[in-house]
Amino acid sequence: MGKVHIEVVAKHDKEGRIRPLSLQWEDGRKFPIDRVLDIRQAASLKAGLQGMRYTCRIAGKEVYLFCDAGKWFLEK
Repeated sequence: MGKVHIEVVAKHDKEGRIRPLSLQWEDGRKFPIDRVLDIRQAASLKAGLQGMRYTCRIAGKEVYLFCDAGKWFLEK
């Protein structure tokens, strides 16, 4: 168990909010984020780290996307 670091394109607004727009998987495939359902401070139970957790809908699936100190990852 652990985490997979990924590349994320995100929008940063003038109030400091960050909204992920798309992600790039390890193999180079890119996926648009259809919708951000929730944003909260939370721990990754599988990776054991604390950060911002974005609950996102990607290709019809609900996915937890984490940002910890500017580094983005998904749980493995």
